[in-house]
Amino acid sequence: MTTTTDTPRPTVRTYGGWRKARGIGLFGVGPAGTVVVLACVVVPLMLASLDLALGALALVPGAAVAGLTIARFDDLTLAQTVARRLRWAWAVRRGWTAYRAQTVVERASAWDLPGVLAPTRLLSAADGRGGTFGLVWNRRTGHLTATLRCAATSTWLVDIHDADGWVANWHSWLASLGYLPMVRSVAVTVDTAPEPGTALQDAILPRIAPDAPDDVRRLMHELVARSPAASADVDTRVSVTFDPAAAAPRLRDLDDAVEEISRQLTGLESSLATCGVTVLGRASADDIAGIVRTAFDPAARGDVQRALAVHGPDGEALDWADAGPVAADEHWDHYRHDSGVSVTWGWREAPRQHVTSGVLTRLLSPGRFPKRVTLVYRPLPAGEAARVLDAQVNAAAFRDAYRRAQRRDESARDVADRLQAQRAAVEEAQGAGLVILALYVTATARQESDLPSVVSEVEARADQSKIQLRRLVGSQSAAFATTLPCGVPTL
Repeated sequence: MTTTTDTPRPTVRTYGGWRKARGIGLFGVGPAGTVVVLACVVVPLMLASLDLALGALALVPGAAVAGLTIARFDDLTLAQTVARRLRWAWAVRRGWTAYRAQTVVERASAWDLPGVLAPTRLLSAADGRGGTFGLVWNRRTGHLTATLRCAATSTWLVDIHDADGWVANWHSWLASLGYLPMVRSVAVTVDTAPEPGTALQDAILPRIAPDAPDDVRRLMHELVARSPAASADVDTRVSVTFDPAAAAPRLRDLDDAVEEISRQLTGLESSLATCGVTVLGRASADDIAGIVRTAFDPAARGDVQRALAVHGPDGEALDWADAGPVAADEHWDHYRHDSGVSVTWGWREAPRQHVTSGVLTRLLSPGRFPKRVTLVYRPLPAGEAARVLDAQVNAAAFRDAYRRAQRRDESARDVADRLQAQRAAVEEAQGAGLVILALYVTATARQESDLPSVVSEVEARADQSKIQLRRLVGSQSAAFATTLPCGVPTL
């Protein structure tokens, strides 16, 4: 007689730890909003003590200002909504929402990229290993952005313990950035699009024997023609933005900054390889220009890939002026550029519950339309992280004391928020890092009539990933640029 014992099943590992920062304030607004609301109450009372008519007269505008400050629509206060509308109307009136490239120009800045990309320039720097890599230099902020080309490993094909190790190493990698003063932010982008078929055409069609049977030749041509509908082009990249002004000791000029960035990238590359990705190398200037050009002109994806393949990694296939669009028009809820129409979302709220390591799989996986999903991390220095978390714990304690003073019951969300703030402070004291996190999604259609399909597909995938997205109306051009490897400041 034999007995069997049940093998314990491995428990599914879940992750969390994100929390929306909340300051000390009343009525669900921050400190500044609280001061405004209190002023709207105190000022009419003070005036009423002098003259009742004057107090009644001040009560009407005070109530209006308080309503604009407290009332919310689509997670924004009415004051923010009105201000956004006014800024948009002013931009349209001044013609700032349209861009046209010109053939004959007299201005030195005529070939600048549109919008927030106008002050950027593309540099090519030596990597110290006999090659070169590209740097996007923002002349307005002084930031320099380098991009690492990566190939991610699927968590579905490995043991659960390996996936846990990757997540832990990724956490350690982000935490280590808090000790690198020059690192301003890190953007992880997964760029997916239907395969244009140019690589397969260039590899198969020239190799078909001219004396092959006609039916075989027709079959090969048909397979090559149908392959884009059955395959996808996936590009994973990590863009690191450096601020030379934060270096210690201070750097003398741009050459010193580039040299220091190249040195720090070497260490970041080696440690990033333990996070479940294979670092393919640093993106060259041509690679970065090709990414930007493809984003503005999706129809040129095949031509860009062919040009980059012909010129090689150290060639000069594209200039920075060639990366921009010929024409671009920003609308309230979408962005039209060359051969595409794009819509960009930002996340409204992270998942409230703990999730598994594959929570973003549906959002990141290829679809019918080109799509870029970018996670932007801004690491806080170790000293500043402690101060920020202490302030968050104090703010949670203030809200708890205010609730008790009003004799209100504590809601489940208040309890969870307070516990998360305390747990984050404890973890930081034990060596964890603190980063500010944002997510942006840009999806592109070839025709404006396809926008409803694009919107429904992206929002459905976001719901399946337990993420709430908000369409970034009134700022589509700037939001579009955040998903490009250009170091656009977002946090």
